[in-house]
Amino acid sequence: MSLAITALYTGLLMLLLLALAANVVRNRLSGHVSLGDGGNPSLQKAVRAHGNATEYIPIVLIGLAVLENLGTSATLLHLYGAALFTGRLLHAWGLARPSTVNLGRQSGIVITWVVMLAMGLQLIWWWLAH
Repeated sequence: MSLAITALYTGLLMLLLLALAANVVRNRLSGHVSLGDGGNPSLQKAVRAHGNATEYIPIVLIGLAVLENLGTSATLLHLYGAALFTGRLLHAWGLARPSTVNLGRQSGIVITWVVMLAMGLQLIWWWLAH
């Protein structure tokens, strides 16, 4: 079983998570905060951007791997993976903006949810058909 497409998006999303984690560390160092967020708004945003990504990315990658293993077309898998990556980038970018209520953050979560919904329904449909 080769999960080549899942491997690509896992790698991309791992790099995104690493960048978000590094941003947390950068904010901790500049704000002299060891634990928590110290009430620092920039650090709060960085922590949430990283935390939110870690909440969504793993389950979607599991779904992507299962769908790839079940023989889903490469085109659809790339669509899911690229949409997830784009959605997570937009969400993180939106959280870094001065106003956290913005189109980047909103569209990022909507894209993520649409990917999850489509993948979840496809997995359930596959199960019902077999």
